[in-house]
Amino acid sequence: MAPGAPRELEGNLLIKAASQLQRIKEGWPDSKKELSGALLYNRKLWTIFAASAAEDNHPLPREIKQNIANLALFIFKHTASVEAKPAPERLDTLININRQIAAGLFQKPGASTAPSEPAAANF
Repeated sequence: MAPGAPRELEGNLLIKAASQLQRIKEGWPDSKKELSGALLYNRKLWTIFAASAAEDNHPLPREIKQNIANLALFIFKHTASVEAKPAPERLDTLININRQIAAGLFQKPGASTAPSEPAAANF
């Protein structure tokens, strides 16, 4: 796997999750039936990120790993809140977090800006 490939994969997966949630928000209320599946996908993605960061041999600095864990906990709590009281505007938080983290992952080390439109993965 080429250097940067895991970061790009993670970024693409976050964009996919954000796009699913955005489509549901825009198609509300007809798309509400798809909400549970999209929230589950996003939760699974963040569970993998948190579990990976928690590994002792993970190369990230401890502070960044802690930030990932804290963000994952916030996402899990917000997801539960959205499931308890679904509303399209409540998806914005998850959409924005995923897009912002993806933008950071697409950014090349030492670069000052991320690509404006990363391609979504077909996973």
